[in-house]
Amino acid sequence: MSCVISSPSTDSGKTTLSLLISCWAFSKGIKIQTFKVGPDYLDQQQLSSIGQPICRNLDIFLSGEEWVKKNFLTHSLKYEFSLIEGAMGLFDGLGATVYSSTANVAKILDTPVIFIVNAKGQVASLLPTVRGFRDFDNELSIKGIIFNNVNSDRHKKLITEVFKNEDIEILGFLPSDSKITVNKANLGLISPFDSDRKIDVNYFASFAEKNLNVISLIKFLKSPTQKILNPSRSEDFKIDKRKPIAIAEDKIFHFQYPETKEFLNEIGIPLISWSIFNNEEIPAEASSLIIPGGFPEKYANHISDSDKSLKSLRKFRKKGFIYAECGGMMILGDLIKDENGNNHKMSGILPFKSKKSKLSVGYRYIKGLKDTPIIKQNQVIRGHEFHYWEVEHPFSEFDINKIEHKNQLSSPWEIKSWETEFKNEGWSDEKLHASWIHLHLPSCPEAAKNFVDATQVDYS
Repeated sequence: MSCVISSPSTDSGKTTLSLLISCWAFSKGIKIQTFKVGPDYLDQQQLSSIGQPICRNLDIFLSGEEWVKKNFLTHSLKYEFSLIEGAMGLFDGLGATVYSSTANVAKILDTPVIFIVNAKGQVASLLPTVRGFRDFDNELSIKGIIFNNVNSDRHKKLITEVFKNEDIEILGFLPSDSKITVNKANLGLISPFDSDRKIDVNYFASFAEKNLNVISLIKFLKSPTQKILNPSRSEDFKIDKRKPIAIAEDKIFHFQYPETKEFLNEIGIPLISWSIFNNEEIPAEASSLIIPGGFPEKYANHISDSDKSLKSLRKFRKKGFIYAECGGMMILGDLIKDENGNNHKMSGILPFKSKKSKLSVGYRYIKGLKDTPIIKQNQVIRGHEFHYWEVEHPFSEFDINKIEHKNQLSSPWEIKSWETEFKNEGWSDEKLHASWIHLHLPSCPEAAKNFVDATQVDYS
């Protein structure tokens, strides 16, 4: 069965509830496979940080319905219990639609919904809210409800009275408590890589035991029993094991889906970790490099001082293939201007500087402008964007003409959102791809094949 944890809106307590359940289960020696709806990295990292199996993303827009079903069944069937944390409000999806919403995922996986509602300042008004969500789509089933910010026995009693004739089970009342509040920053939750305050698993577990009806709740967490009838086979890639891929992975760069490394391991490509935070040189045996997203702006001064890493990156540019997403792209530029106006020197491989800007967030439709290591001309794929930074080109035309590979560098693709027109984006040539866009390579066969082919080329 499993279940989806959802709510009327963001900031209602979905992640907190998911963590409470996971910590309680961990304290009892119970393994729970968690999933996160959407392209989110930070909620997924929090749910992966407490000793439970790695949290997995379920994103219909990025990966398609069949891949979402397969991923859910593949991993939930490994454990007796599983849960899915939703995103935003229950019906919030692409633009103004319900496509790729939590409701969309719940329906294709045929899982019931456990609703968490912020009850602060409300009693009778909670009923039309819950009824509206319950009755909006008769293909969905909201089986249980948990009320957040209920801080007195009187408040609890009044809510119970309001819902006494409703065909929905009350599974708990959560009082306000700063010890179970997960800290937030610009992009959402603070990553466990960056937070000095770790999840207190024992406290979360005892809080759950005291405030949730865990015996009733556990029945909604039973993993499905159906088998995967037609498991997909990986394409037969021709891999040269003498061409490992180095991946930047440390407290600066950690926005990557676990399925990416699993996919590369499955097809036989050796992987090597590389840490800019520790000022490491790129391993000499690496022939390709992945720099995922992260928070280079937070560590800009530290990166600027990592002379061995930056020097090896400039050296690697001449001999290998580089794939960089979002924050990974930022260190390929000339400098990062921090929020205080201070400039921090980066690798200088690409002719731009990065500076703070307004939020760019959302799903993106992508169309190839030329043949590149990731996309071919007129190929159409999907991705997502989430950043507060922008690139600025402070160079004159004369300066640009002096930059190595200038004539080959151009946008690999054009992108558009649900409500905008196509625009050129990113940087690429025959052995570099750098963009604000995050891709989910394992569920995108076109981009995955292009990427793998690029890693097997001899660029020396």
